[in-house]
Amino acid sequence: MLPLWDIGPTVKFPFWVIFIITLNIFVFYLELTVPDLDLFITQYALIPSTVNFMQLGTLTPFVTSLFLHGGFLHIISNMWFFWIFGDNVEYKLGDLFSPVFYLAAGIAGNFLQYMLMPHSPIPALGASGAIAGTLGAYYAFFPKNRVKTLVFFLIADLPASLVLFYWLILQLFNSAEAVSPAAAASSSGGIAYFAHIGGFAAGWLVGKLIVLANVEKLKN
Repeated sequence: MLPLWDIGPTVKFPFWVIFIITLNIFVFYLELTVPDLDLFITQYALIPSTVNFMQLGTLTPFVTSLFLHGGFLHIISNMWFFWIFGDNVEYKLGDLFSPVFYLAAGIAGNFLQYMLMPHSPIPALGASGAIAGTLGAYYAFFPKNRVKTLVFFLIADLPASLVLFYWLILQLFNSAEAVSPAAAASSSGGIAYFAHIGGFAAGWLVGKLIVLANVEKLKN
């Protein structure tokens, strides 16, 4: 199930969506061209086992890791989802709050990843937590929007709530697999699925609070 576009265009130019996508592409270009990729990843990715809340320098990867990616498929999928759902969320949040929300959702996702695997020496990287926050907010703001979705080589018109719920269920299943004994024994890096779940939950909660606040405002 691959979303192609949503049927809920906004009237606002998505400045922050385009800026963030451009920034991610630029950082990925740096990854491809740095002389020592391992050093670059070690310096900017989130490595839970190195986190020390008494040392500020070990906390910056909670932010810097959001702009790293593990390969072409990783960055393309993240930016694709962000492009489809991010413009509506940006319109709803406004110019001032949109970048703050993006970073906060990403940090929340990374924090959950850290809390559940605090001793992991495996670098966690990717914008997935922040993107998941955007999806969570979209779920709260626009559950009845329609999304053109590729399903087994057919294009279907599905409700956004169904598409995003399906995405979330996949993350829950994958997170269970990520903590299996086989995955724990692996020395290779993997996708930070807990960051996806944490980011989505944070985004949905913020979105839901805004929706409820607007409802109360209309009542008054």
